[in-house]
Amino acid sequence: MKLSYKNWIFLAALATTGLVSCDTEFLDVTPPTEIPSEEVWKEGPLAEGFVTGIYQGLQQGGFSEQMLASLTDEAVFTHTGRNINTVNEGSLSPSNLGWVDDTYGWGPMYTRIRATNLAIQNLQTATFTDETLKARLMGESYFLRAYYYQQLLRYYGAVPIITRVYNLNEDYSVARNTYDECIKFVVTNLDSAAMLLKGKVEVKGRATETAALALKSRVLLYAASDLHDITTAKTKSAVISSYPNPEFLGYVSGDRKARWQAAQTAAKVALDASTGGYKLNLTAPVTPEQGKQNYVSISMGGGSLDKSVDGSAASEIIFGRYFVASLNEAARQMGLNNGPNGYHNWAGNTPIGLLVDDYQMMDGTPFSWTNPTHKASPYTNRDPRLYATVLYDGAPWKPRPSDANDPANQIQTGSYDLLDDKGTLFNRKGLDTRSSSIEDWNGSRTGYYMRKFVDPNPALYDNTDRQNIPWPFLRVTEVVFNYIEASIELGQEAEALTWLNRIRFRAGMPAIKATGTALRDAYRHERRVEMAYEEQRYHDARRWMIAQATLGRPLQYITVLGKFKAGQSMKEPYRYNPTVYNYTYTPVEEKSHENRTWLDKMYFRPFSRDEINRNAKLIQNPGYDK
Repeated sequence: MKLSYKNWIFLAALATTGLVSCDTEFLDVTPPTEIPSEEVWKEGPLAEGFVTGIYQGLQQGGFSEQMLASLTDEAVFTHTGRNINTVNEGSLSPSNLGWVDDTYGWGPMYTRIRATNLAIQNLQTATFTDETLKARLMGESYFLRAYYYQQLLRYYGAVPIITRVYNLNEDYSVARNTYDECIKFVVTNLDSAAMLLKGKVEVKGRATETAALALKSRVLLYAASDLHDITTAKTKSAVISSYPNPEFLGYVSGDRKARWQAAQTAAKVALDASTGGYKLNLTAPVTPEQGKQNYVSISMGGGSLDKSVDGSAASEIIFGRYFVASLNEAARQMGLNNGPNGYHNWAGNTPIGLLVDDYQMMDGTPFSWTNPTHKASPYTNRDPRLYATVLYDGAPWKPRPSDANDPANQIQTGSYDLLDDKGTLFNRKGLDTRSSSIEDWNGSRTGYYMRKFVDPNPALYDNTDRQNIPWPFLRVTEVVFNYIEASIELGQEAEALTWLNRIRFRAGMPAIKATGTALRDAYRHERRVEMAYEEQRYHDARRWMIAQATLGRPLQYITVLGKFKAGQSMKEPYRYNPTVYNYTYTPVEEKSHENRTWLDKMYFRPFSRDEINRNAKLIQNPGYDK
């Protein structure tokens, strides 16, 4: 059978110029209408164009308009009719999959896997003479195949392992491999990728040896976790306990300690191969302002803010998706998608109180609404990462657009006493509420807005000029967390504390001195706040099997009321001023927009009814057989 690769391959390659290919000769090639398959593997630039196209499976990274954070206790999606409720309210079924992003969807992942199989198969017999390029492309193909399979593993559990290219009219029925087999397959691919990419010139946005090692550390850490140790999982979930095919969900036998050891070793190897990360060599906390700036700088991925620091934050990213202005990519409008409506933004994935409340006080003690001092001024003296992640009532932000009367440039999510021109008292809703005079329909429901991953450049006040912040698929701090977690589970607490406190010192937070269960809880808390909005929480809550107590909790919003103090007053324009106002902050539990419910079937996504009908050998995940 003779195949033809149409010019979508080349368009895909060009659309992925965020990968910053150095092969300018290839980029200058004029795409023909069709390229016979045998010709692609005779020319290095054509082969590279094919492999470059496979990176399109990464899509916009985590910068979709609807973010995975809104399927967790980090955020809620403001707008309706997007099928997110289907997931969060436990209505998932084989016939109703809810919102599925193309970065993990069954069809898109297998489409890219097929392309990696094509590349690996043909590169073995490719006739172009640049052996260095051939090895690099083979290494990238192994990495991408491993990445797409680990995406399937994270969401669905074990899946069929396909390593060949099917032709038309074949029998496509294929059974799921076991979870153990899938992990071994992914690890073998990553080992091959690391070996082939070792010593190769690194190109920003393309797979590298360190990226393969970092992904291996993630895969092995997940494999050692509670959800995938079936003996443990059965004690925590009746749905899993009654499932007749637990080998698809995790390990039914074997040495769990050995799995933790493998995860720790993989993380240490990846860490040693990395650049060392961003400011992870500190021995004491930085100042709160430095902690905030450090975190913003990391979130910018070495972007505009680094002009005021040391420019090394980009070393945090091991593997990222980079975006360029010429392609007008949707991921570049994160500020527009998520910023305050009082800036003509859309308030998409807004933080919820469950996340905001988890940021500690500066002395390392928990924040609590039952503490009168905390309740009176909830955004004072908190973990500096809060101020780099969340916009709250009174937070300073960018200059307002011309149709907003706010020279103080502060977030307004409350309602406030004011005097009109005649001295009459009235109460006005803030410019960033759902009763805003700017855009009421795009206001936050929660009283908070997303700050992380939004460029603070004042020139981008309304975020219609798109930003250039990369998505961090893998960064050094995740590898450090992987190493810490495995070390805790192996009883190596001193080693875990050393690295955990380095992360805290960078943020300006004091050292942790916990042991035992308290240390595990402290680690999980630290990972939650450090990795917020980075597509970690969705998986962490599941693999730790704490979803019932975290993801299943009702949404929490905040209402803010500003009343004049005795003898004080203010006319328009309003500005936050605690000497003029008594501010009252009231957490509110909310169920009308989303009535969040956790059901244990949601530990894994279902296979669609159509997929089950196409593949009679595909056994459904637990809880979806009705």
